[in-house]
Amino acid sequence: MIAAPTLVALGQAAAPASRTPLVVICLYMCLLFALGWFSSRLFRGSSKDFFVASQSIGPFMLLMSVFGTTMTAFALVGSTGKAFSLGIGTYGLMASSSGLIHTACFFLVGIRMWSFGKKYGYVTQIQFFRDRFESKALGYLMFPILVGLIIPYLLVGLMGAGKYIFGVTVGMFPGTSFAAGAIPEWLSGLVICAVVLFYVFFGGVRSAAWANTFQTIVFMIMGLVGFYVIADALGGPAAASEKALANAPKKLSREGLMTPAHFMSYMLVPLSVGMFPHLFQHWLTAKSAKSFRLTVIAHPICIMIVWVPCILIGIWAAGLHAAGELRVPTLPNGNANANAVLSAMVKTFMESPILIGLFSAGVLAAIMSSLDSQFVCIGSMFTNDFIVPLKGQVSDKQKVWLGRGFIVLIVLITYVISIFKPQNVFNLGVWCFSGFAALFPIAFASVYWKRVTTAGVFASVIVTAVTWALFIYDALGREVGEQWFGVEEHGEYLIAGVMPVTFICLASVMGLVGVSLATRSPSRETIEKFFPTNG
Repeated sequence: MIAAPTLVALGQAAAPASRTPLVVICLYMCLLFALGWFSSRLFRGSSKDFFVASQSIGPFMLLMSVFGTTMTAFALVGSTGKAFSLGIGTYGLMASSSGLIHTACFFLVGIRMWSFGKKYGYVTQIQFFRDRFESKALGYLMFPILVGLIIPYLLVGLMGAGKYIFGVTVGMFPGTSFAAGAIPEWLSGLVICAVVLFYVFFGGVRSAAWANTFQTIVFMIMGLVGFYVIADALGGPAAASEKALANAPKKLSREGLMTPAHFMSYMLVPLSVGMFPHLFQHWLTAKSAKSFRLTVIAHPICIMIVWVPCILIGIWAAGLHAAGELRVPTLPNGNANANAVLSAMVKTFMESPILIGLFSAGVLAAIMSSLDSQFVCIGSMFTNDFIVPLKGQVSDKQKVWLGRGFIVLIVLITYVISIFKPQNVFNLGVWCFSGFAALFPIAFASVYWKRVTTAGVFASVIVTAVTWALFIYDALGREVGEQWFGVEEHGEYLIAGVMPVTFICLASVMGLVGVSLATRSPSRETIEKFFPTNG
């Protein structure tokens, strides 16, 4: 039998917990702050440098930036919690499919869009779509929808960070007004927003790329170290897995908690990467098409390095929890809080306070490496896709300051919303990705289908927005058992046994193809511009 440390209820520790992990986390924040200041000194002052780093990012930094941007609390906190709830099938849901689909998107869509950006000077995704489909109105339609989809993505990061820090700092400040003597989620979120805002405000996407490279290395190394330490404390991976098999056998069977249809519908979710505005912006930073080569090859390996440990820790936690050897904080409804699983495992099975602090820094690194790119992206879209088309002539300096101002506004909005503690981190991430996935056909068609029309794109965007909003209202805005379309199964909102993304993507494709075929073909000039006969 695995010997587990003595467990105490939240807020009932006999003596204050060691504050060493918090000190390590603070030191890491200071280091990141210094790196952000250094990288901001490299800022060349132009809007092109602020938004796309003057297209000067090499292969390794591009890989680290792209990977760091796609790995957030969704991958660490969310996937661990989901594996705790749903089992080993969680890996197949997102990790294995993501490794293949992300790579395909980079190769099939990313390189082509980079080439157009290089040729025509685009700095945002919407600039490309507006030009490709000869419509300023399309930009005004897509801007609020893309921003609206990004904000839940930002929330995933802040919520995940807040919940994790709360978990690892329980008992550090007994006798204070802090719940359970832990750092409150609002304070963690505030500090993270402040640090990220500092370096993206002054350095833009170049600072984000530098910070992402550093933070991606940190969270990959510390993730592997943390996994080894937890596995060793449990008697090794085999012993930990045997306990999970004995006490929670369904968690080690993909078929145990989900149907094949449910599993397969998740394959659509990773298509979102082909439509992420912040990822498009990172694509544009590449020096050359050859810079994508390392990303295409290494990205699936990086995904495996991060996701495998997270999924296994979640499954082991399920076995320990079922055996009464792991206490996980509960929700008001009495169920275990999946978002608190990772912090519970770290605090229970990592004995060294310094190691806890270093691992926690790695978790924050993964989260912050996504937040910074998204903040810069939103600022870029506001300036280039809303203000410039509206006002016409805007100086280069004004573009930078308009982007900075909107970044500050979005940071404040996101922070305020995060305080209200929305839904499960993983589920919120899936909803966010589902919206982007449904818009992916637009990106794919724009570079491969000459016949796609402006009206078809309008139809696809509108249908996607309406169906997404309708399903998420049904899932989140109504009581369980009262849904119009779907049902709750193991914490999942399903329609006819599959994820809502299936129907949202289908509606998007039908709108795009149907309306395009029914309307006039694009102009000869546009076709020649994006599909030149000379190749």
